[in-house]
Amino acid sequence: MSTSESPIESGLAPAPGAGATPPPGCPAHGLGPEGIRRLHGPEAESDPRGLYEKLRAEHGAVAPVLVQGDLPAWLVLGHRENLEVARTPSRFSRDSRRWRAMREGQVRADHPLTPIAAWQPVCNFADGAEHERLRGAVTESLERFDRRGVRRYVTRFANQLIDRFAQSGRADLVQDFAEQLPMLVMTQLIGMPDSYGPRIVEAARDMLKGTETAVQSNEYITGALRQLLERKREQPGRDFTSWLLEHDTALTDQEILEHVRLVLIAAFETTANLIANTLRMVLTDRRFRANLSGGHMTLPDALEQVLWDEPPLTTILGRWATGDMVLGSASIKEGDMVLLGLAAGNVDPEIRPDLTRAVHGNRSHLAFSGGPHECPGQDIGRAIADTGIDALLARLPDLELAVPEAELLRSASLMSHQLVSLPVTFTPRGAEVTDSTPAPPKSAPLPEVASPRAEPVIEAATARRSWWSRLFGS
Repeated sequence: MSTSESPIESGLAPAPGAGATPPPGCPAHGLGPEGIRRLHGPEAESDPRGLYEKLRAEHGAVAPVLVQGDLPAWLVLGHRENLEVARTPSRFSRDSRRWRAMREGQVRADHPLTPIAAWQPVCNFADGAEHERLRGAVTESLERFDRRGVRRYVTRFANQLIDRFAQSGRADLVQDFAEQLPMLVMTQLIGMPDSYGPRIVEAARDMLKGTETAVQSNEYITGALRQLLERKREQPGRDFTSWLLEHDTALTDQEILEHVRLVLIAAFETTANLIANTLRMVLTDRRFRANLSGGHMTLPDALEQVLWDEPPLTTILGRWATGDMVLGSASIKEGDMVLLGLAAGNVDPEIRPDLTRAVHGNRSHLAFSGGPHECPGQDIGRAIADTGIDALLARLPDLELAVPEAELLRSASLMSHQLVSLPVTFTPRGAEVTDSTPAPPKSAPLPEVASPRAEPVIEAATARRSWWSRLFGS
């Protein structure tokens, strides 16, 4: 996530006149002017788990923190308290219009949290009957997918990606695999043609990384989805977009567009992180390398361990208090922002006193949140990660990390702590022959990203049908 902070504000450079030991309250300490710890800056980015434990020792299950712009919030660290917040929308609303700091004008249009905190007409910003209406359309449409069919075609796309680097003996499993596979699959699930998947992948990656062309990439994706909606209205298929169009809740075009976009982008980022984190653990954790090779631990077991130790989203922003209340030992006021600390709750000593022990057969982690806003697409995300990694390990069983584990770089934001790269080596192998549109080339340019209407972004009706349409015989 990009911010508008200066180097001094972010703690990346010392304040003028600062000595060798910065005073309390200086950003280099990770503390705000009142001695409250920041969830942004060097401390949070370099050692988030260490920060959680400091906060837990200082405040218990719920801690006061500062987010970008030194805006106050509450971070929920306890596993039980996280579930309490997630499961009681009457006390902790998802409607960001309740946020007191926003009502008082402290959250400007250019504030780094505005894109993810500003209210939108989608289910994850709604409560009560409106949430049930929107969420019902999303979950019922997602449930119509055939999981076995999804897995078959995840395997096809995974093999396409592996073909591109199999003969070289080297790859970056973040850029060449983890960041590519989820979007290639999801573009099919929403009804995009095969040939358009690579361009959407590049646009989504560009947008989420906050580059100079992120705004144009966002416009490109929006334009592509708008044209997809128009096409599906005329030629419905067996895909998520068509099912939203025909759902009996009679969603508006804008509601459909926003929810297709929500599912597409959310699945892309979280599943990419899950794949990357699982591959890192498989390559570096001796328990997993030994167990996987010996057949004592299945890949789904490994995925669940990662969902405990390194959830794709570390923090969820946010919930807003509907009234004054006490949570843990914290006195929360109406309009306060409450952050679900998924990663912190997963290492709560009350439920995991020994973090060195592997977790088997236990899905009570917080990786997908909980309550009425629990992630509706978690089974599809698991299927993409599990099937894709399985295909990779089957094709390249001697994968080895190309650099020491300590040299792996991560990019941190308020909501995630993700790998930047995962370089590996392996014995070169020949590519397989695939019968589908090839995966995008490395560093593929995004054609006409600034002008999405310069040419049709959706293929004509006579174009070759997508694999999802062929699967269902439509």
